[in-house]
Amino acid sequence: MLHCRANPSGRCEVLSLSDHPVFNSTYRAFLFDMDGTVLTSIAAAERVWTTWAMRHGVDVESFLPTIHGARAIDTIRRLGLPGVDAEAEAAWITEAEIDDVDGVFEVAGAAKFLRSLPARQWAIVTSAPRELALRRMAAAGIPEPEVMVTAEDVTVGKPDPAGYRLAARRLGVEPGQCLVFEDATVGILAAEAAGADLMIVTATHEQPIETLHGTLVDYDLVRVQVDAAGLRLHAD
Repeated sequence: MLHCRANPSGRCEVLSLSDHPVFNSTYRAFLFDMDGTVLTSIAAAERVWTTWAMRHGVDVESFLPTIHGARAIDTIRRLGLPGVDAEAEAAWITEAEIDDVDGVFEVAGAAKFLRSLPARQWAIVTSAPRELALRRMAAAGIPEPEVMVTAEDVTVGKPDPAGYRLAARRLGVEPGQCLVFEDATVGILAAEAAGADLMIVTATHEQPIETLHGTLVDYDLVRVQVDAAGLRLHAD
């Protein structure tokens, strides 16, 4: 995966991991998306959504790429299916996903990395409902944070920045003092709109991404320095 900076010609100039500006910055907090960022639940989620899509006559192949990073209710509403109760269908999706955590596992090094962070300096911001988020984190061995923003905490999901702004506020910092770890387009847009710096986690990406943001394959490649000034990311 590529991260780059624009050179004078406007082309993408590829940077090594430790050259990216996020490694020269100190942050008051780290904010993490969940699915695809600290754990992967793609197989389980796609099993459930495939069943749902087939039941509603939705083309599975074109539909599945649209589910990642968004709240279930927003995904269903976006389809505009006649006669469909989005709240009831989203509740069905949630229960089915809670029951199916087969193949849910951490992104390499995520649990250890999260445990190295001070409790009041990190949060998870997920489009999943709280019960589902806790179920998946337990299945993957991800520690439960003191601060977690879930689907129930916002009226509008990603790409709206409300979730990241709320997490920063609960930690007592400004979004611009945070580094967000994200994987999906809607989450990346939400973090950008919130005014935070970004590290894009590419562990579940099937195609390379060209971006001005930092990119990270997994957490075995980084460590964090904690001091009175805040959190500083280092490449191993």
